[in-house]
Amino acid sequence: KSDLMARFDDWVADPALRLPELTQFTANPDNIAQPFLDRYHIWVSSGTSGEPAVFVQDARAMAVYDALEGLRRAKPSLTMGWSDPMLLVQRIAFVGATSGHFASVVSMQRLRQINPWMGQSLRCFSIEQPVARLVQALNDFSPTVIASYPTAAAMLADEAERGNLRVSLREVWTGGETLGSAQRDHIVQALGCTVRNSYGASEFLAMGWECAHGNMHLNADWVILEPVDRAYRPVPAGTLSHTTLLTNLANHVQPLIRYDLGDRISIAAEPCVCGSPLPVIEVQGRPVGDRVERWGPDAVDGSDVDDARRVVGGRSGLEQRKQLLGQEEQALHVGVEHLVPAHLGELVDRCSPRHPGVVDEHVHLRLALAELGDEAGDA
Repeated sequence: KSDLMARFDDWVADPALRLPELTQFTANPDNIAQPFLDRYHIWVSSGTSGEPAVFVQDARAMAVYDALEGLRRAKPSLTMGWSDPMLLVQRIAFVGATSGHFASVVSMQRLRQINPWMGQSLRCFSIEQPVARLVQALNDFSPTVIASYPTAAAMLADEAERGNLRVSLREVWTGGETLGSAQRDHIVQALGCTVRNSYGASEFLAMGWECAHGNMHLNADWVILEPVDRAYRPVPAGTLSHTTLLTNLANHVQPLIRYDLGDRISIAAEPCVCGSPLPVIEVQGRPVGDRVERWGPDAVDGSDVDDARRVVGGRSGLEQRKQLLGQEEQALHVGVEHLVPAHLGELVDRCSPRHPGVVDEHVHLRLALAELGDEAGDA
């Protein structure tokens, strides 16, 4: 990614695309989902892998993403009904980072713009606002479907358990992070609906959706994923890769050919019992590394530490600014800025493996408490 961004003007196929102009364009939140040069849609990655990048989508790529989302999301469930496969009568709430030009919010807002009739049935809600305000807004909208990150969905499940979130959902769509099994169970139980998980990235928006059997199917006719080891050699089927090479077959204006995506995946050797010819993949996020990842007003999209955000997210008495300070094998470092001292014990308890859906029992959790002051230090 860093090599390509360093030579961005050589990377893109249209000489009218220049990085300074794109940077200026994406700096203005009023431009979210607005076409650049009247023909391109622009989004940026959140920089969770170390460096943000700018991605340009032409009309062909957007049409492919739309088709994949509409046709391969999942077979309509009994609750959603065969009479509404495109979910035209559903009220869909996207809960995520809405202040930046991230792929998810750009896509949602674009759909609202090109389909005016969706203006009342599809709305975006910022995860960056106080939890109480978010919950009240969702209660007022009364969605039948919530689309969000797994950790945000788990936080909303907490609010439903407390009796604060009062919505009747048919499905929850998750993506952008790894969905843990305990996390899924918590969402299903608390929100009383089916969870449909997806796999996507800024580099290719709609890489895969789960089938009814819970297996993730790769849209291999439009995106090629090659699981490889540290030396970029192919790994056998069923083997977890060190990283993955991605080739986007839809985007012709910004070619991605054997691009190092960074995700760790494995491709199943056997076809799925659902009968789909599309390969089954298992995604385990990014390889372990030392980096700083922020969750707050400045960056909030994507995470490879599975349930880690739920450790510090959405808890009463904890302020909004949080940091995940890197990850090592068998150790997760969580840093919390401006912790309310009286809730230090609550945070430690919430981080315990005894709390379902937070961390697996084999993960050792270390808390790094920053800027706590004397009172918190004594605590």
